[in-house]
Amino acid sequence: MTPAGTGLAQTVDAFVAAFNEPEPDLDKVMSFFADDATYLPGKKPERRGLAAIRAEFAPQFAGRFGAMTFDVYDRVIDEPHRRATIRWVCRLDLTGAHGRRAMPMLRWFARARYGGRVQWHGLDVFHFAADGRISGKFTYATFRLPRWEAGDGARQ
Repeated sequence: MTPAGTGLAQTVDAFVAAFNEPEPDLDKVMSFFADDATYLPGKKPERRGLAAIRAEFAPQFAGRFGAMTFDVYDRVIDEPHRRATIRWVCRLDLTGAHGRRAMPMLRWFARARYGGRVQWHGLDVFHFAADGRISGKFTYATFRLPRWEAGDGARQ
């Protein structure tokens, strides 16, 4: 959960950092969300409440997409209205041990076409409750078929 007095920029940074840990912790990520939060995962229907959001994130934290990290290129913070937006690149590493738990077709395609490392771009719009927790996370990207690029493994 977001500590009282923490600014939205620090909260967004901590939220992204929680995804990027070597062994990401779903409980830690979920602690940023308000109990009645809404999550729009791309082109899928909205998920409402902690249980539905947790279920949407579970495959990612189980390694079904390999090692997944996010690098933020830009962020816009609107403290008075409790809003934030980040533009990011999502990097998937499906090589070696990272790819063992990944979905077989994804692993095969990423390795055959891109050497096992791919990346795609998107943005998240966050709404925050008065207590600083995320009340809405709205993700926009090409989820149906991500516009993948070969990943160079370098973090920007």
